[in-house]
Amino acid sequence: NIAMQNNRIDIYIIVGVVLILVLFLRFFLTLYNNKLKANIGEKVKVDLRANTYNKIVQLNSKAINKEGMAGLSQISMEGIEQLDLYYSQYLPQLFYSMITPIILFMISVFIDYKVALVLVACVPLIPISIIAVSKYAKKIFSKYWSKYTSMGDMFLDGLNGLKDLKIFRADKLYHNKMNCSAEEFRKITMKVLVMQLFSTTIMDIIAYGGAGVGISLTIVDMVRGDLSIVKGLFLILIAVEFFLPLRALGSAFHIAMNGAVAGKKIVKLLGLEADKWGNEKFKDSDIVFENVSFSYDEKKNVLNKNFFSTNKTGFYSIVGLSGSGKSTIAKLISGDLYNYSGKIMIGGVEQHSMSLEDFRDNIAVISANTYLFNDTVKNNFLLSDKNATDRDMWEALAKVNLDKFIKENGGLDKLINEDSTNLSGGQKQRLCLAINLVKKKRIYIFDEVTSNIDSDSEKIIVDNIIKLKENSNVVMISHRLENVVKSDTIYYLMNGSIVEKGTHYDLMNLKGKYFELYSLQKQLENSYKKECDYEKAE
Repeated sequence: NIAMQNNRIDIYIIVGVVLILVLFLRFFLTLYNNKLKANIGEKVKVDLRANTYNKIVQLNSKAINKEGMAGLSQISMEGIEQLDLYYSQYLPQLFYSMITPIILFMISVFIDYKVALVLVACVPLIPISIIAVSKYAKKIFSKYWSKYTSMGDMFLDGLNGLKDLKIFRADKLYHNKMNCSAEEFRKITMKVLVMQLFSTTIMDIIAYGGAGVGISLTIVDMVRGDLSIVKGLFLILIAVEFFLPLRALGSAFHIAMNGAVAGKKIVKLLGLEADKWGNEKFKDSDIVFENVSFSYDEKKNVLNKNFFSTNKTGFYSIVGLSGSGKSTIAKLISGDLYNYSGKIMIGGVEQHSMSLEDFRDNIAVISANTYLFNDTVKNNFLLSDKNATDRDMWEALAKVNLDKFIKENGGLDKLINEDSTNLSGGQKQRLCLAINLVKKKRIYIFDEVTSNIDSDSEKIIVDNIIKLKENSNVVMISHRLENVVKSDTIYYLMNGSIVEKGTHYDLMNLKGKYFELYSLQKQLENSYKKECDYEKAE
């Protein structure tokens, strides 16, 4: 009896040690599993964010406008987060769900093959129900993402144009449109939730129903005496475990659908054709247009077979009435537009044969819409040239007569508000110019840089532009012809074609379109000046 008791104690000790080891093994395997899932998700996020960012940088403005900045932001942020969940949660759960029932079946089949067969036969019903729901779910999630990006685009558009909406008193109308878009998104979100609840209910019925059948058969066999209490208890405990992994997989089904739709959109984004740039170095700054035509919608040309050229240094202007194609030429020179016909040569090298990085390093584009970031003055300068010193910044500010204002308002640590609301239009344009002056460029493009600013700021900007021609190639787009009088060559655009070229005096003597427009502007300016003088006299 004592020997039997000792044997039983030894068995209990062995079983206890095995259980403790199994628990420790499960604990460490769970930790490793969580760490592995986190690493997989993190790697996916890092790689995809880098790839999507690089792709967006490579896209031209036409492609970006087509996709919408809000849509691109949502795909690159929310879409990648969904893929992170897909890789870190859904895929590991998928493999776990496939392996677990097989292992449990291989164990339980030796205990009671009837119960094991019933349990394993019910398991495939869960993925079958998932497949059945997925056909409907794909359409729902596709609409969900479309409504999501559409609402984001509308919201961003409304924010950008809020000032104009207020001026035209159309903010209530836009508010109603935004509400309609939000309501559509709410409805599609509710459909997603209903679909998830429906699929969860079906899986619960299969999982707990199958487990119930298995447990019932086990109890019957125990009552009959075909199974011992220990074996029966074991089968009862693992009956639910047959279904729980697949049940968890079903719960993560919406993650898979969201991830799949987001993945398709990211693949589509990464598959967009970006501008193809070469590897040649930037050699010189002279510009040549040879028979260049361009169309935005591939129906009607905005530019028609234009020929013109500049020297390595100098001051060149492109003028004409609104809609004649002036800004399009500026975008072509800056490499922002790609699908043109003809040749654009920079320093004797076809523009897109050059390295994009090298090209961007030698060209500056300043427009009326140049953006200043919600950061300090100093950090905005450092975006242009990371090696710029405080002295370089102050010298650039002095050139545009902005140094005194910056010193009196916090110095280089002055914070620029969002959308530059703490700067006047003239101050903003002069600061943009100063930022571009801190790093000397070979080519400068000024696109309507003096529009909507005061006359003092306009004179300062134009004087600085003219000084740049000594060492750089300066191309200026301007609606006000007084600003281009000192140009080495003026190109007059009409309906997308250069119809006149020469110095200001050449074109005035020609008495053509340039002469007519300049004379009209002078007449209007003189009339306005007389009215101002008359009001002051009164």
